[in-house]
Amino acid sequence: MNGPDAGAQAPSFEQEIDASGLTCPLPILRAKKALAQMASGEVLRVVTTDRNAIRDFQAFARQTGNVLVAQQEVDGRGVHFLRRR
Repeated sequence: MNGPDAGAQAPSFEQEIDASGLTCPLPILRAKKALAQMASGEVLRVVTTDRNAIRDFQAFARQTGNVLVAQQEVDGRGVHFLRRR
């Protein structure tokens, strides 16, 4: 998988959301809600099964200013790490 730190070891995180089985826009909406409750600099891990989630989270990070620290594919699931701005 391409993207920031693809293939690198997973970063540490403070909170996790399992959005498996959900399709756009639900994983993004859940991530947005969780990030709003987190402190600046904290990392959110989001697990998704939606094939479009890789691009969706890249666009979400660009639009919101939250940093997409890494994206990985693990056992057919997308794993996204977002740092709260």
